[in-house]
Amino acid sequence: MNKRHAELLGTAEWAAFLHEEILSVVTQGADLGDDLLEIGPGPGAATEWLRHRVRRLVAVELEPEAAALLGARFAGTNVEAVAGDATALAYPDESFDTVGMFTMLHHVPTRARQDAILAGALRALRPGGTLIGSDSLASDRLHRFHEGDTYNPVEPAAFLTRLQTIGFGEITLMVGERLLFRARKPVAEA
Repeated sequence: MNKRHAELLGTAEWAAFLHEEILSVVTQGADLGDDLLEIGPGPGAATEWLRHRVRRLVAVELEPEAAALLGARFAGTNVEAVAGDATALAYPDESFDTVGMFTMLHHVPTRARQDAILAGALRALRPGGTLIGSDSLASDRLHRFHEGDTYNPVEPAAFLTRLQTIGFGEITLMVGERLLFRARKPVAEA
């Protein structure tokens, strides 16, 4: 992540934006359950908001240094910060009620790796569990902002099909200035 980007993610303005424009919208009417897995939390702006709404929050961060900082920030709370690769989640099947990922997919260098993260999220969800998330939409401004950084935004129309192909159901995409999404893991028919 380039320096400008890293600085932005630690600001109160970024946290307020996430809380008011992303999290409050994508969680509206959703039951987050007790156990939430957050993928790619960065410095924890979404983590701070989400941890007050669940019993347990596990935050998986690719960068070990960022995971250590996150662990220190949330020491003594219901948050467990873990350094790990979200394309190969180390949790048993059906471990979480909710999986969240917020403005992080565009930092994943390939569509195949993005899909591996989404498939891992599906595997980790309990039946009926919910995937919630957001991502930036492609723009020249964001492309310039990500100079020297990974920038691989998802295409909303294709994202619907990708989620369906991976196995998600009850998919809601909200496309405006950004992409917000919610999808559920189907409950097996008896």
